[in-house]
Amino acid sequence: MSVLPLVFTSGWASGINAYAVVLLLGLLGTAGVTDDVPAALQRPDVLIVAGVLFLAEAIADKVPYVDSVWDAVHTVIRPVAGGVVAALLAGHDGSLPELAAGAVGGTTALLSHLVKAGTRIAVNTSPEPASNIVLSLLEDLGVAGIVVFAVFHPVIAASIAALLLLTGIVIVVLLWSRIRRYLRRRRARREEKRLAAAGAGVPPAG
Repeated sequence: MSVLPLVFTSGWASGINAYAVVLLLGLLGTAGVTDDVPAALQRPDVLIVAGVLFLAEAIADKVPYVDSVWDAVHTVIRPVAGGVVAALLAGHDGSLPELAAGAVGGTTALLSHLVKAGTRIAVNTSPEPASNIVLSLLEDLGVAGIVVFAVFHPVIAASIAALLLLTGIVIVVLLWSRIRRYLRRRRARREEKRLAAAGAGVPPAG
């Protein structure tokens, strides 16, 4: 129970940027700032891979439409990462608390990922790219700030994460009509391309 606030916060943050969570926790543990970070997250190879993938996400996340493709690819990766990080934080090698922590972290990561993906779809309906860049920067800063804050004040950080998660869900619900219009337009464009490709492959009559 004592690690549950950190588990919840790390799960929320993993749903937004799992690589940043692994990188930050690993660096904080390596620097000796906290003893709560498991050794598996402090390994040099883990930190290097997390750093490279974090840089890749930092770029992809700021490009319109590329960010939505990136989110689609990470629909499985982020919840799994959130569950693994949560289980490692709980420790106890396969015990019930570790499994429960993994479930909490994975579920929270999935919810925050869906909020992020839905918000990005709505933002991508805007023709200008600035909103993607601003939103991505806010997400990166928010994840960094709340993960570091959670190490020192886990309960308060978990409360903030819960509030942000609920707020995000409400925003996605309110923007859902805009998201559905975007999805309909995208399906229509795909159908037009398919028909155009099929027409190009038909030989002229006579």
